[in-house]
Amino acid sequence: MGVPAFFRWLSKKYPCVIIECNENKKTDAETGKTIYEDPTLPNPNGVEFDNLYLDMNGIIHPCTHPEDKPAPKNEEEMMVAIFECIDRLFGIVRPRKLLYMAIDGVAPRAKMNQQRSRRFRAAKETIEKRIEIERIRNELLTRGCKLPPEKEKGEHFDSNCITPGTPFMDRLSKCLHYYIHHRINTNPAWKRIQVILSDANVPGEGEHKIMDYIRKQRAQPDHDPNTHHVLCGADADLIMLGLATHEPNFTIIREEFLPNKPRPCDVCNQFGHEMDKCVGLSAVGSSNCNFTPDIPIGAEVKFIFVRLSVLREYLKKTLQMPNLPFSYDFERVLDDWVFMCFFVGNDFLPHLPSLEIREGAVDRLVELYKKCVYKTKGYLTDSGEVNLDRVQLIMTDLGNVEDQIFKDRQRREQQFKARQKRENNNFKALEQSVFGPSAVGPAAKAQIITNYKQEAASVRMGSKRSSTAANLDDDEEDHDEVRLWEDGFKNRYYESKFDVSPDNLQFRYAVALQYVRGLCWVLKYYYQGCASWNWYFPYHYAPFASDFVNIQGLSTIFEKGTKPVRHSAKVKKI
Repeated sequence: MGVPAFFRWLSKKYPCVIIECNENKKTDAETGKTIYEDPTLPNPNGVEFDNLYLDMNGIIHPCTHPEDKPAPKNEEEMMVAIFECIDRLFGIVRPRKLLYMAIDGVAPRAKMNQQRSRRFRAAKETIEKRIEIERIRNELLTRGCKLPPEKEKGEHFDSNCITPGTPFMDRLSKCLHYYIHHRINTNPAWKRIQVILSDANVPGEGEHKIMDYIRKQRAQPDHDPNTHHVLCGADADLIMLGLATHEPNFTIIREEFLPNKPRPCDVCNQFGHEMDKCVGLSAVGSSNCNFTPDIPIGAEVKFIFVRLSVLREYLKKTLQMPNLPFSYDFERVLDDWVFMCFFVGNDFLPHLPSLEIREGAVDRLVELYKKCVYKTKGYLTDSGEVNLDRVQLIMTDLGNVEDQIFKDRQRREQQFKARQKRENNNFKALEQSVFGPSAVGPAAKAQIITNYKQEAASVRMGSKRSSTAANLDDDEEDHDEVRLWEDGFKNRYYESKFDVSPDNLQFRYAVALQYVRGLCWVLKYYYQGCASWNWYFPYHYAPFASDFVNIQGLSTIFEKGTKPVRHSAKVKKI
């Protein structure tokens, strides 16, 4: 889901949702290898799970090109890493009935557009980063700083091959079949369960193939409502998808969220600073001077459970509404909450300009909802369908406060810049003490370094912006054509982002209507399956909430009979 900050927000607001997984593992004293407990034994987490679903792309990517450790030397090592990750997850969850492994197949066009944009952007950023590293290296070498030799430009794994239809994905499918058969024949815990592999030849994103399977099982007359599901994946949309099933026992397993995980500098390969603050090897103030990471470098990642049953209880309290003019049904309210979360981001639509998760956007929408529901006299959604009359009321109320939201955001931005400026001044003082002739003594130097680190930590903790945005110049607002915090922002926004004249109100409303259709498509996708493989949002930017005008009569019906770009029925039950 396109909400990078959603999980952080959720874990802070509802902390008891998260618990650490207990693995009951040991380390072999001779080899140093980890020995995991027999998965046929009772689960050490105090609960027995029935079904484990693996969103495989969340395993494939980090195993083939990890960010925080050396990459596998060849494809064989990649496959082994994938198998070891599956083994570990299997040992934690210990499913007693089903293991479902889903690899992304051909996605709907709405997702393809997003993927294409992301890949082009990643390629562009890679080139820009390479140029910046070279610039910083040359500058430091000119100063006489010591640096490690440049990395050899060896053969590089192109992650774009993790795409349906590539030879790599075909080889991966064959390797997984071999792996599954081997485990069934050698591991008693695997012999007792059903194993399903849906590979990249089967259309659909992995998590949505899993949801389709769960929906079909719920429709069976012999479905056990007490089935305990565990879905593995790090995307925030898995939380929404799990809630959308209305299964009472649903858990997400994912890697522990580590916002301050240490990463090496791309210039000197040491820890404790970003590359734009690098001063080379063995220099006062560099990473090998008193750097103590919050998280041990190279530590094995831990897994956590996100207990949706607990989240449901939290939301029951959050979404309480007394004296409603209609019968209260929490399951319906929960569906409305999931729908409202789409406004702050998803994989198919850009978020509304006035809604930022870090600014409490979800809480703001909940408050608007709880006020409007007495006027709407009913719910926003019904089994994947949207009541646009009621959505109109909430968007109108949000549109009335947009101006103030943008002004408050600008005030916070200015406060951030002030902190950033203090950090830059401290770093310049540190640089002068290291490289320039100075009478500053060792004690003063140590104090400068301490001050710098404290300021940097303050900025990291208090910042509401990404690290990329944090490195922009102080005069960046001079280049901001829109200036949302000033009167006339809507005219400037549409002229800058859409290249249309300020007085073209029909265009604004057309964008808003397309966006509304997108919201309807996304909700159907979550609750019913793909309503149209061809639909996509035709713009790069979202409208304002105040542009949602007369949306009540918009058709929410999509063309029937659309097909994926390429499809086959290669679901294999092992």
